[in-house]
Amino acid sequence: MAQEGPNWDGLLKWSLAHSDGTRPPPNLSEEDRRWFMEAMQAQTVDVIKRMKDITLVMQTPEQVLESQGVTAADIEDMLDELQEHVEAIDMANDLHSIGGLVPLLGYLKNSHANIRAKAADVVTTIVQNNPRSQQLVMDANGLEPLLSNFTSDPDVTARTKALGAISSLIRHNKPGIAAFRLANGYAGLRDALSSENVRFQRKALNLIHYLLHENWSDCYVVTELGFPRIMMHLASSEDAEVREAALRGLLELARDRPGGTTNGSSLGDEDEKLKQILQERITGISLMSPEDLGAAKEERQLVDSLWNACYKEPSSLREKGLLVLPGEDALPPDVASQHFEPPLRAWAANRTVDSNPSTEKKETPTPLLLGPGSSVNTCVQSSSNADADAGENHSSDAGQ
Repeated sequence: MAQEGPNWDGLLKWSLAHSDGTRPPPNLSEEDRRWFMEAMQAQTVDVIKRMKDITLVMQTPEQVLESQGVTAADIEDMLDELQEHVEAIDMANDLHSIGGLVPLLGYLKNSHANIRAKAADVVTTIVQNNPRSQQLVMDANGLEPLLSNFTSDPDVTARTKALGAISSLIRHNKPGIAAFRLANGYAGLRDALSSENVRFQRKALNLIHYLLHENWSDCYVVTELGFPRIMMHLASSEDAEVREAALRGLLELARDRPGGTTNGSSLGDEDEKLKQILQERITGISLMSPEDLGAAKEERQLVDSLWNACYKEPSSLREKGLLVLPGEDALPPDVASQHFEPPLRAWAANRTVDSNPSTEKKETPTPLLLGPGSSVNTCVQSSSNADADAGENHSSDAGQ
């Protein structure tokens, strides 16, 4: 007879009944203790063991897996599970020590586009905000297949995922940024901007903005490669996020730079075109409904900032009252102070309550010993005598 699974309803009720803090820890019988441990162990996953199992599969040649009935969909599911495991930084770093990083990077060259895309997703998770894994991937030459997929993969999803992995790999990673430049990564970004896939465009624009922000000298490079004209075109995109990202990149190009140089002049050949596009965006913003205006807050600010950077004057959005809508400059409501009251504020509030006349306890002032003729002593003595008389009367009343 097959062994029945853990009684999860009973386990939940037992746990709630003994963890509410209102009763002492129970004295479990040996049978209850064994049942509880079996229930917990049944749901415990040895992550390292699972990662080793997945590594073994990734190390197995594709033809062998196919002969054993393993499909591309099975590999995709396996990569999804691996991505969940490596969300923890420790697990991400352990993937290399158990031999799983190199075969994972090998999946970037898999014959199935979905597997290439999934592998790039896992790499993104591994290197995101993780300098140790960034270095491990760079040492394993992981940037090369990612760049290859980004620039030449026939599947746009795989290209987009590879770009996402590159963005995470070189972020806050100076050697990675340098390698990206040397590999002519900007040419790939220019091609991405010219695609018809808005997600691909957004990722490319966001990476361009980051690179320009990190190294202002790259502004001259992207200008020579013709990025301004492409970004001006995308500033009129139907996709709001693409418009905002394009305006953000143009603003980075137009900002004043160290040494007093102004990159706005590098847009000189496109100056009239840019002014026309910004005027069209101002007209489009003016025709927006109140709801759309609220959602376009960042776009409104970017248009005004870009106009001001290029033409040294505020845009007409200010005159029309569309730059800052009523209520946008108001402070957010204080919803936290009543729940997370700072200690000093709480102490002051308690002091206020304690000093309230209705709750303040009257105390006998400490007598000042100023000498036998002091009026203060006389008052204090009179008060003490009155209190003593009241105490005696109270005692005699209680005794009757």
